Amino acid sequence: MYAVVLTGGKQYRVQEGDVIYVEKLNADVDSSVKLDVLAVGKEEGLVVGKPVVEGASVEAKVLGEGKAKKIIVFKYKRKKDYRRKQGHRQPYTKLQIEKINA
Repeated sequence: MYAVVLTGGKQYRVQEGDVIYVEKLNADVDSSVKLDVLAVGKEEGLVVGKPVVEGASVEAKVLGEGKAKKIIVFKYKRKKDYRRKQGHRQPYTKLQIEKINA
Protein backbone atom coordinates (compact mmCIF):
# COMPACT_ATOMS: atom_id res chain seq x y z
CA MET A 1 0.00 0.00 0.00
CA TYR A 2 1.18 3.51 -0.76
CA ALA A 3 -0.15 7.03 -0.28
CA VAL A 4 0.33 10.40 -1.93
CA VAL A 5 0.69 13.10 0.75
CA LEU A 6 0.79 16.88 0.54
CA THR A 7 3.10 18.97 2.72
CA GLY A 8 4.94 22.20 2.08
CA GLY A 9 3.19 22.67 -1.26
CA LYS A 10 4.75 19.48 -2.62
CA GLN A 11 3.42 15.96 -3.13
CA TYR A 12 5.26 12.82 -2.05
CA ARG A 13 4.53 9.14 -2.81
CA VAL A 14 5.26 7.24 0.41
CA GLN A 15 5.10 3.72 1.83
CA GLU A 16 5.54 2.53 5.40
CA GLY A 17 9.18 2.74 6.46
CA ASP A 18 10.16 5.41 3.91
CA VAL A 19 12.37 8.33 4.97
CA ILE A 20 11.60 11.63 3.23
CA TYR A 21 12.89 15.18 3.42
CA VAL A 22 10.12 17.81 3.42
CA GLU A 23 9.92 21.56 3.84
CA LYS A 24 10.55 22.62 7.45
CA LEU A 25 7.70 21.76 9.84
CA ASN A 26 7.03 23.23 13.28
CA ALA A 27 7.50 19.95 15.15
CA ASP A 28 9.97 18.71 17.74
CA VAL A 29 12.41 15.86 17.09
CA ASP A 30 10.98 12.42 18.03
CA SER A 31 7.42 13.78 17.87
CA SER A 32 4.69 12.47 15.58
CA VAL A 33 2.94 14.40 12.80
CA LYS A 34 -0.10 13.62 10.65
CA LEU A 35 -0.09 14.41 6.94
CA ASP A 36 -2.97 15.01 4.52
CA VAL A 37 -3.59 12.16 2.07
CA LEU A 38 -4.47 13.02 -1.54
CA ALA A 39 -4.60 9.44 -2.83
CA VAL A 40 -4.21 5.88 -1.55
CA GLY A 41 -3.04 2.95 -3.67
CA LYS A 42 -4.33 -0.42 -2.46
CA GLU A 43 -4.50 -3.90 -3.94
CA GLU A 44 -8.09 -3.17 -5.00
CA GLY A 45 -7.07 -0.02 -6.87
CA LEU A 46 -6.41 3.67 -6.46
CA VAL A 47 -8.62 5.85 -4.23
CA VAL A 48 -8.37 9.55 -5.09
CA GLY A 49 -9.68 12.24 -2.74
CA LYS A 50 -11.54 15.46 -3.52
CA PRO A 51 -9.15 17.09 -2.47
CA VAL A 52 -8.22 14.70 0.38
CA VAL A 53 -9.29 11.12 1.11
CA GLU A 54 -11.87 11.12 3.93
CA GLY A 55 -10.75 9.20 7.01
CA ALA A 56 -7.24 8.57 5.68
CA SER A 57 -4.07 9.85 7.30
CA VAL A 58 -0.36 9.17 7.36
CA GLU A 59 1.54 9.14 10.64
CA ALA A 60 5.20 10.13 10.48
CA LYS A 61 7.94 10.46 13.08
CA VAL A 62 10.29 13.47 13.00
CA LEU A 63 13.86 12.18 12.84
CA GLY A 64 15.62 15.53 12.64
CA GLU A 65 15.99 18.93 11.05
CA GLY A 66 18.73 20.50 9.00
CA LYS A 67 19.68 22.61 6.03
CA ALA A 68 20.26 21.51 2.45
CA LYS A 69 23.43 22.21 0.50
CA LYS A 70 24.14 25.83 -0.29
CA ILE A 71 23.06 27.20 -3.65
CA ILE A 72 24.53 30.38 -5.09
CA VAL A 73 22.22 33.05 -6.50
CA PHE A 74 24.24 35.29 -8.82
CA LYS A 75 22.70 38.25 -10.63
CA TYR A 76 24.65 39.99 -13.35
CA LYS A 77 24.02 42.66 -15.95
CA ARG A 78 26.70 43.13 -18.52
CA LYS A 79 28.21 46.56 -19.18
CA LYS A 80 26.42 48.07 -16.16
CA ASP A 81 28.82 47.08 -13.32
CA TYR A 82 25.99 45.20 -11.61
CA ARG A 83 26.82 42.00 -9.73
CA ARG A 84 25.03 40.48 -6.73
CA LYS A 85 26.09 37.23 -5.12
CA GLN A 86 23.90 35.59 -2.50
CA GLY A 87 23.88 32.15 -0.91
CA HIS A 88 20.85 30.19 0.33
CA ARG A 89 20.40 27.01 2.38
CA GLN A 90 16.85 25.65 2.44
CA PRO A 91 15.75 24.24 5.83
CA TYR A 92 14.17 20.78 5.85
CA THR A 93 12.61 18.23 8.20
CA LYS A 94 13.49 14.54 7.96
CA LEU A 95 10.45 12.26 8.41
CA GLN A 96 10.03 8.50 8.69
CA ILE A 97 6.65 7.16 7.60
CA GLU A 98 5.31 4.89 10.34
CA LYS A 99 1.72 4.07 9.43
CA ILE A 100 -0.77 4.63 6.61
CA ASN A 101 -4.36 4.68 7.88
CA ALA A 102 -6.77 4.10 4.99
